[in-house]
Amino acid sequence: MKTRYCWLLTLALYSAHQASPTLMAAEIPGRQAPRAMARTVQQTHRLHYLAFLPQEYGKEPGRQWPMILFLHGMGERGDNLQLVKRHGPPKLVESRPDFPFVVISPQCPLGTWWQTEPLLALLDEAIQKYEVDPQRVYLTGLSMGGFGTWSLALAAPERFAAIAPICGGGNPYPPVGFDPDRLAALRTLPIWVFHGAKDTIVNPSESERMVQGMRRYGCTVEYTVYPEAGHDAWTETYDNPRLFEWFLEHQRPLKASRN
Repeated sequence: MKTRYCWLLTLALYSAHQASPTLMAAEIPGRQAPRAMARTVQQTHRLHYLAFLPQEYGKEPGRQWPMILFLHGMGERGDNLQLVKRHGPPKLVESRPDFPFVVISPQCPLGTWWQTEPLLALLDEAIQKYEVDPQRVYLTGLSMGGFGTWSLALAAPERFAAIAPICGGGNPYPPVGFDPDRLAALRTLPIWVFHGAKDTIVNPSESERMVQGMRRYGCTVEYTVYPEAGHDAWTETYDNPRLFEWFLEHQRPLKASRN
């Protein structure tokens, strides 16, 4: 009996040794060896942003409002939020107190690009802090913000009811191993793309590649090209009330229960 017990103990220790790289011998110079790492990393994301609330906000208890997350271009980066008001919705609401959306306009720090994790953290904060309808969250951006719009939407399509990238681009396919629920959300995400035909800063082929990629993937995409516009495809886009009407025609369905 004792012999059998010792044999089982030896087998168990051998199996554990084989299964766990961390139990193997120390590294030998000139050779490589399998190892495993498990570490918890905590990050603090910090973004400054402009928040606009419609004139009627808070006057009707329980009312939830649609929200636009706006991503500016390269020229508005820095630590002066006044720069963010140069273009797009944050410029528009300066003279439109009745604009019927909550508008969240973050500022990208100087020398950096739009990053997914800080933007998703900001999105979570805005939905928690303000009376926002999570089924009616819309994403748009111009130039660098157009690239950011594509990137964020591909990373988390289930968070948005519709997107409108302007003179942007990116990788037109989601990463390998993308969650099936997110793939389904991407295929049902309404997309309206805008670009100037004479853009010499971001070639229109960038938007065309994204549009073609999304369509091959099964997405429904509208594509508007302004024949005489250069890089500034955003003024005409944001001055057109139809974009905001189009946003309001869409909402993200509630996630089905898995009970």
